[in-house]
Amino acid sequence: MTSTSAHLPETAADTPSPPAQLLIAARFAEGADYQVGRAAGADNWLLLWTAEGRGQVRGSGAWIPQRPGDLAVLSSHHRHAYRTDPSVGTWGGWWVHFQPRAAWPAWLREHGRGGGAHCVAGVPDAARGRVDAAFRRLHADARWSGGEAPPEQDPAGIAVAAAGPGRELALGAIEEVLLLATGSTAAAGRAASELRDPRVARADAIVAADPGGPHTVRSLARQVALSPSRFAHLYAQETGRTPMRAVRAARLGHAQQLLDATDLDVGQIARASGFASPFHFSRAFRERFGVPPTVYRGGDPGLSR
Repeated sequence: MTSTSAHLPETAADTPSPPAQLLIAARFAEGADYQVGRAAGADNWLLLWTAEGRGQVRGSGAWIPQRPGDLAVLSSHHRHAYRTDPSVGTWGGWWVHFQPRAAWPAWLREHGRGGGAHCVAGVPDAARGRVDAAFRRLHADARWSGGEAPPEQDPAGIAVAAAGPGRELALGAIEEVLLLATGSTAAAGRAASELRDPRVARADAIVAADPGGPHTVRSLARQVALSPSRFAHLYAQETGRTPMRAVRAARLGHAQQLLDATDLDVGQIARASGFASPFHFSRAFRERFGVPPTVYRGGDPGLSR
């Protein structure tokens, strides 16, 4: 993770990728001039944990803000870039270059933001202490070659592991970070849903059961025994978005799953997901994930698939 010029264009790609076989970890504390870009991505995956300040990451789409408690994962061989948020001027936390274990992509799939970029946003405060501790242990373990237990070390400096017990322990710490981040945000989401009005929860369940169905504000209101105007107001009050924005999000999620798991063409997926035409589907998919569905399907079968 090497900084480049403050004037690096958004399409720049002159930051070298670290060797694929190495696990490399370090703390970072960067200023306003920090920016990295790789047009071909890296030969390994990159994890970024924001502890203070603010940053931004991107795959092939728009910049994704990174705030304290956000975890970004950029998969290999996808164009990516990351930088300090220009409006804040400082960004700090942990970064790790690594090769993933087989089970990890499934944990991150629902956090995909297109083009190989994933973000687990808003890890709850209760889990952040354990995440930070896991990174400190990862940093120490990566330097261990066997013998006595790995000592606690100053996390200043870069830890590198090519093989051996230290690398395996460091991978275990990455696994802990991923489980803590994805598991705690999923639990927080379930807790939030339990606080909703049961009629809103019922409408969400109806859409989730059939994302491609002919849902409208009127049809959903009828199924929860409310007038359309009352339902629309209640839904926006409870969730912060309109019912049809929620329907569109569910349809795009369903379409993403079909792209991942089937050989259906884009037109078939558009129809199965409730879009009026392949054109409307492709435009909506690109707005959400940063790339059109054909490019998404043709990407790396790792994280983005």
